[in-house]
Amino acid sequence: MGSLQNASAIALGSNLGDSLATVEAALETLAQTPGITLKARSSWYKTKAVGPPQPDYLNGCAILQVEIKPHLLLEALLQIEQKFGRVRQERWGARSLDLDLLLYDDLILDTPNLQIPHPRMRERAFVLVPLAEIAPEWVEPVSGCAIKELVKQVDCSNVYLLS
Repeated sequence: MGSLQNASAIALGSNLGDSLATVEAALETLAQTPGITLKARSSWYKTKAVGPPQPDYLNGCAILQVEIKPHLLLEALLQIEQKFGRVRQERWGARSLDLDLLLYDDLILDTPNLQIPHPRMRERAFVLVPLAEIAPEWVEPVSGCAIKELVKQVDCSNVYLLS
């Protein structure tokens, strides 16, 4: 990934309303955000929800080239979530749109509001499967492992390519 300056990886998810329309529109909104260029996007995957009983999720990942700092990128992601009706009620509850900042170059950041790499990404097949599709060689800086290696360490049996 060294060729991309300020490359960032994000995860997208939705399991309320017209999830496909929502995640597609969210990507479009991201691509139109100043300081953000959409470089790559994964296929969409259907995955079983984690947490309280709720509908299956639609998940995917995107690679962005960003000219903004990580905290501003997080702010942009939160604003887009709100635009699409995200209400934060219960932890791991159903949501119209979930945008997670996974990676920002090879930065390791730990602040009260933002952790990069995303602290749970290495445990989540619904993140690693689509990310491995578009950024298999990207090295997750905490583990030192490439995404294509990390995806082999998780159970991917509940992640299905959306036909």
